Amino acid sequence: MNPNKIFTIAIGMICAMFLSVPALYAGDGGVKVGTLVIKTVAGTRHNLLIKSSSDVVATFKGEGGETEEYIGEMGIGFGVDLSLKKKETIGYVVFSASSDYKTGSYALQGKYYGADASATLGAGASAKVLVGGFEKSFTLQPLMLGANEGVGAAAGLGYLFLQKK
Repeated sequence: MNPNKIFTIAIGMICAMFLSVPALYAGDGGVKVGTLVIKTVAGTRHNLLIKSSSDVVATFKGEGGETEEYIGEMGIGFGVDLSLKKKETIGYVVFSASSDYKTGSYALQGKYYGADASATLGAGASAKVLVGGFEKSFTLQPLMLGANEGVGAAAGLGYLFLQKK
């Protein structure tokens, strides 16, 4: 087996174990309202030892198939980021505190915080569990391990800021 694949699988398993307890806790009592796919914007990543950030574009797809477009910023607010990622994509299942969420209201706008971990050697994996949004009423649980390209590793307190496109 290719050493890069072994590395990616091992890091993915570590990320999944690291984030599994918060992910299970975060969704308790919530209502699934859709999915959110976030992609970093090429050339916008800024890395410092304890903080990193990248501009993002995001598409929310409600349970009925309607969509909302967002722009924003994603990164590590406190931690270590020793990566040079070219691009990153991650998908989330979105849970709301109530069942009255209506696609088109852009209620996912706001700030989200949580755990963040990634490892990359060519192709790599990342995982993030985030809570926030308007009045902290949404939980973003990883739908899949994120896919990224580049080299390095990062872990810490992650954040995501979303606003209507």
